[in-house]
Amino acid sequence: MTERIIPIGPYHPLQEEPEFFRLHVEGERVLRLDIQLGYNHRGIEKLAESKSYDQIIFLVERICGICSTSHPFASVNAVENLIGVAIPERARAIRSAIGELERIHSHLLWLGLAGHFLGYNTVFMWAWKARETVLDIFESISGNRQNYAMFKVGGVRRDIRDDLAPGYLAALDRLRPTLDLFRKAVEDDPVIHARTKGVGVLTADDIRAFGAVGPTARASGVDVDVRRDDPYAAYDRVEWKVCLGSNGDIHDKIVVRLLEMDESLRIIRQCLGPLPPGEIDARVKGVPPGEGIGRHEAPRGEVFHYVRSDGTNRPARYKVRAPSFMNVATNVKAVVGGTISDAAIILAAVDPCYCCTERAVAVEHGTGRRLWGGDDLVRLSRDRTRRLREEMGRP
Repeated sequence: MTERIIPIGPYHPLQEEPEFFRLHVEGERVLRLDIQLGYNHRGIEKLAESKSYDQIIFLVERICGICSTSHPFASVNAVENLIGVAIPERARAIRSAIGELERIHSHLLWLGLAGHFLGYNTVFMWAWKARETVLDIFESISGNRQNYAMFKVGGVRRDIRDDLAPGYLAALDRLRPTLDLFRKAVEDDPVIHARTKGVGVLTADDIRAFGAVGPTARASGVDVDVRRDDPYAAYDRVEWKVCLGSNGDIHDKIVVRLLEMDESLRIIRQCLGPLPPGEIDARVKGVPPGEGIGRHEAPRGEVFHYVRSDGTNRPARYKVRAPSFMNVATNVKAVVGGTISDAAIILAAVDPCYCCTERAVAVEHGTGRRLWGGDDLVRLSRDRTRRLREEMGRP
């Protein structure tokens, strides 16, 4: 049988940034995967060297459009690690609440898109409607639905009014029935089981070999979470647990994210009900020479920032490592042996962010004849779900 190549990218809605995946297939079976990164270089780290520490927070907030507070979180942690400053308790609680609100909306966004790729567009609509509740809270707190501009070195820029916090918690409580609905669907639907169980499997050894992080790692039973392992903000002041899977397949990645949203609601309730009294800013006056590292458990996994100061108001060196940089490489293992119809959901399972333009096209190796585009890959995935429903006698 002839080996063919299916290129996905560099612009495709499955991917956080422009990335190029070349699937080598034989018939419907994926033989191997080549990954090429580096299509989108915005020079964030070099730009940071020309910005003040306060300006850097706004710069790194735009690294990721979905998780726009994850990089500011790691950034302020890095500078505060360098300085050795302790931030007020109220600021700690607000930071954790913002981080967990973002985790909920990011996981809901991913869940909706996973439903879309599998042919469950009702899940897409429900998940994105539920996400609006979180975005409305963000808008009330910060004035923005994205890029909240809440963090600063030494604390937070905006307080959360004590009289508004109960309303936020009541709104989040109304999310619980929807989350329960999603969880029951994943637990009970045999078609979802057929499409996700045993698909895109990564073992614990695979996770360690690739250095994968976040839900991608925890779905394989690797017990790692920066919030617990290197506590910051209010995470060591509230009760919560790390959510783990065991099989490392797409099913467990879904379950882990659903369970994490429950834990996020639990953390937010402890942070906001009620907020600790006091100041929200330690009023840092300057940054001495030295080095600092900042870590944050973003929805996709550990975000890492490094800063080196020469004593001026700008860093001498700034370094960023996002979780997708670690997780995308696991696809080299996850897609091999699977089918083309599973490729879309496997590549999406690590939750990469999106590009704006879909330009995927598949060509026949040797001739260049066009075979499939990005829409065709989604169609193949949905067709498989439809066939499984018919075989199982499901409506």
